[in-house]
Amino acid sequence: MNKTAKSIVGLGAAVIVLGGGLAALMLTEPKDTENSESVSTSEESSEVYGSGIQLLKDEKTENGEGLVKSVTVTNSSDKLLVTMDKAPTEDSAATYTLTDYKDISLDTALVGTLANNATHMVTGSIVDEDCQNLAKFGLDKPKAEVEVKFQTGTVKKFRVGDEAPANSETYVMLDGENTVYTVATSYVANYSKTLYDFIEMTMLAEPPEESYPKINSLRIEREDIDYDIYLEYDKSSDDGKYSGGTSATHVMVEPTDAYLTVERSEAVTNGMFGLRASGIYAVHFNESKIAETGLKEPFCRVTMDCDDGNNYVLLLSEPFTDDNNKKCCYAMFEDGNVIYIVDIENAKWCTIMPIDITSRIMIGSYVWNITDLTVKTADTTEKFVIEAKDKNAENTKAEDFNVTKNGTAFDSERYRQFYGFLISASAEEFALDAEIPDTAPVASVEYTDSYMKKTIKIEFYDNTAMTALIAVDGKSKYICSKSYVDTLVENVKRIGTGEDYITTWK
Repeated sequence: MNKTAKSIVGLGAAVIVLGGGLAALMLTEPKDTENSESVSTSEESSEVYGSGIQLLKDEKTENGEGLVKSVTVTNSSDKLLVTMDKAPTEDSAATYTLTDYKDISLDTALVGTLANNATHMVTGSIVDEDCQNLAKFGLDKPKAEVEVKFQTGTVKKFRVGDEAPANSETYVMLDGENTVYTVATSYVANYSKTLYDFIEMTMLAEPPEESYPKINSLRIEREDIDYDIYLEYDKSSDDGKYSGGTSATHVMVEPTDAYLTVERSEAVTNGMFGLRASGIYAVHFNESKIAETGLKEPFCRVTMDCDDGNNYVLLLSEPFTDDNNKKCCYAMFEDGNVIYIVDIENAKWCTIMPIDITSRIMIGSYVWNITDLTVKTADTTEKFVIEAKDKNAENTKAEDFNVTKNGTAFDSERYRQFYGFLISASAEEFALDAEIPDTAPVASVEYTDSYMKKTIKIEFYDNTAMTALIAVDGKSKYICSKSYVDTLVENVKRIGTGEDYITTWK
């Protein structure tokens, strides 16, 4: 007889004496008790059987926690031997590497999970304590078999099976037991990864800012163009003085000398640092593998020379379209041991043309670095000589200079305005192979830059109805708008008249 029933019998007389109210109260008590028991049973059933068990214990240690010496992972694609690279210290945990691939840049954090995840793996539940059908859980042909060796000599092995239907868990089984457990999939997912997953996708690490080397030069050799693109560090960047041009730290030397634009050229000059691949094609390969990717005779060769003594040569294949319809290329460093796959948008050297990264500025000298300037048209020749009033001062204002025109004093501010017009035009494209006409130029500008210590001559020739050809020091170089040249001729006429210079053209 249950406790409630006994209470009802024991209090029967009292029920009669006290009347219906108390009787009603007592008669409802069993129902309340049943509800209480039902809630308790429900709470107990919500507790998962076998959860929270630490699976891989090192019994040779007091707390069961051991230091992993090595891990051997065997899965469908690879057999990976993980060994301790650096022992733990008071300030840092142990680090691990792949023994057979120490010569390759690895994702050491990911490699470390193969040791650390094993020792932290706890169960989500026990699903079968005497499993006779391993196939039911994917443990007959496991996704991975893992052997963990501790520093004490303890060895533990386990299998990784299929994912459980719910809760993001996976079935596992310890070697020598028939019990099947579930553990969080995050503990065991990495044991099924391929070797390529553990290779660092950053092909060349970006140095910290404090030790970033100066890139002395960068040369691009490519099969689809008959010249090299050669960029060189602009030494004038070191002195902190503005000498004209652009703020880019490099200039183009080949196929022609030109200023670079920072926003378009930096990914070319510095892009090798931090270059990330989208995939791995091969590691520890032979010559036939190199030939297979076209890297034996590469489509593009990029050579970067740095002032820290390092010289990097990046080989790139001809671009191709992958299975996802994405433009890629194969890439490797000369004498390297990994062939990467790189998205073409990251391998800009394969497609870049000189005009893509250069400034369109035709005259880049700073106005007050010019010591003399001669401008000629068919009808007029004007020669300016510019001298600083105080040669030891660092001057940037027009009033700090004396200017003469054809030997006569001239307003320095008006000269500055004319020079401002000269440098306001931008070239539209390169014309490196264009033939210079036999006719006289429509206009020419010759000037001496005291900072660069050189004299430069720019000549403008008729080219088409809408364009003009620009030759620099006797070599064809740019195409520009013919309307600019027409405006130049008109402004030369206005130099001595006091009329406002024309500053717009079509």
